[in-house]
Amino acid sequence: MPSLRGILETSLYVEDLARSAAFWEGVIGLNRLVPADNRFVAYDAGDHSVLLLFAKGATLETVHMPGGTIPPHDGAGRLHVAFAVGEAELADWEARLARAGVEIEGRATWPRGGRSIYFRDPDGHLVELATPGLWPTY
Repeated sequence: MPSLRGILETSLYVEDLARSAAFWEGVIGLNRLVPADNRFVAYDAGDHSVLLLFAKGATLETVHMPGGTIPPHDGAGRLHVAFAVGEAELADWEARLARAGVEIEGRATWPRGGRSIYFRDPDGHLVELATPGLWPTY
């Protein structure tokens, strides 16, 4: 059986691409991987992971490129994404979010010893920052 090596991309669909980019770059500190266009922004999310922000409704047509095609896709509703952070950095993240006026909506301590904090991005997506000990694989 062939194996999977991890999730490479995670996508969030947003109402206002510029507003969301300002949040993910200014508050969270992500760096763009390629130039953005009116459809999407791509960010380095660490450890070979990419966070893609797509403008809602902007990817409803097949994208034709010199190397092939990308089928249409879109999403709606409040989604969830979790980022791995170091245990020693969680307090720094909480302070950074507080300075940016981002409310921490929830906190959890997991049976394996991991801890998580939860907050929302400008589109209401639930963002989690989690330390090791959350899952058997992390």
